[in-house]
Amino acid sequence: QVQLVESGGGLVQPGESLRLSCVASGSIFTINYMGWYRQAPGKQRDLVAGIITGGSTNYADSVKGRFTISRDNAKNTVYLQMNSLKPEKAAVYYCNARIKSSPLRQGRDYWGQGTQVTVSS
Repeated sequence: QVQLVESGGGLVQPGESLRLSCVASGSIFTINYMGWYRQAPGKQRDLVAGIITGGSTNYADSVKGRFTISRDNAKNTVYLQMNSLKPEKAAVYYCNARIKSSPLRQGRDYWGQGTQVTVSS
């Protein structure tokens, strides 16, 4: 079994920074992709940023230049550095990863339980 555990959320003021972390554990052979999604109250879950094994990244237009996704492959961990945060009501940030548990298995998607981020003065 595979688990993703996020941490680092909280309440900050506009303009401040937060760093989210997500650690994958369990039966892991390879992690092809790791990413962060955001879900605001009453809204759909949208991609914020993603990173593949080789290091290529992609970002939502709304966070380009402010957020940075990075990955420590040795620790099965992905980070999201969020700078210049804008006002936001209690959005939940979810970690997503596509993981192969063995060489013979297809990769499948896993999700963390989410970490809440509120940006308010």
